[in-house]
Amino acid sequence: MKKKILDRYEHTVDGCVIIDVAARRVEDLYENFDKTAPYHKKDLDEDLAYYLTECVREIGRADFVIRFMFERFPSEEFMQRVRTSVHKFFIYQRELELAAMNKILRTSFTLLIIGIVILGISLWANHLFTVDGTPSFINTVFAEGLTIVAWVSVWEALATFLLNWPQHLFHIKLFWKIAQAPVQFQHPSQTLSGGTEGSAGNTPI
Repeated sequence: MKKKILDRYEHTVDGCVIIDVAARRVEDLYENFDKTAPYHKKDLDEDLAYYLTECVREIGRADFVIRFMFERFPSEEFMQRVRTSVHKFFIYQRELELAAMNKILRTSFTLLIIGIVILGISLWANHLFTVDGTPSFINTVFAEGLTIVAWVSVWEALATFLLNWPQHLFHIKLFWKIAQAPVQFQHPSQTLSGGTEGSAGNTPI
C-alpha cells in the first residue's frame, strides 16, 4: 500500500518524493490578514499548511522535497523568502506542540501528586478509624470516597499522559521534518507532472 502511495508522487533523480505546490504568485502562499507582515513573520495559508502536513504524513518516512511553481519565476530574493517562511512557520508550529506537550506533562504530574497525597490520606483515615474501633457508616464512606478520588486522580494523570503524549510527539517530529525539508522551485515553462494526472503531489493555491 505504501508503495502505491509513493508512486502517486514524482521523484527526484536520487529518489526523494516531490511534493508539488502550484500558485499564481508568491503572495498566494500566505494568509490574507497577514499580507502586510514581513515575510519571515507571515503565517502560511491554512490550506497550504494542511496540504503539506497531510502529504508528509501520507508518505511516512520517505525523504522528500517541496517544489513550488508560480506563473512567473520568482527572483532569488523571493525564493529565499519562501524558504525562510516555510522553515519558520513549521518551526513555530513545532514550538506550539512542545508547549502543549509540556503543559500535558505538568497537568499529569500535578494530578499524579494529588492522587498520591489523597491516597495517603485515605490509608491514614482507614487506619485511624480501625484503631478507634468499628468504623461508623459515615467514616467508612468518607475513607472509601477518598480512595476512589485518589485512584480517579491517578488514572486521569496516566490517561492524560498516555493518550495525548504520542500525538504531540508525532506532530513535533512531523513539523520538524517539514521545516528542514529542501525547498525547490520549478520554472513555469517546464511541465509540472506529479506522476498521474491529479496526483496527490500537486496542488494549486
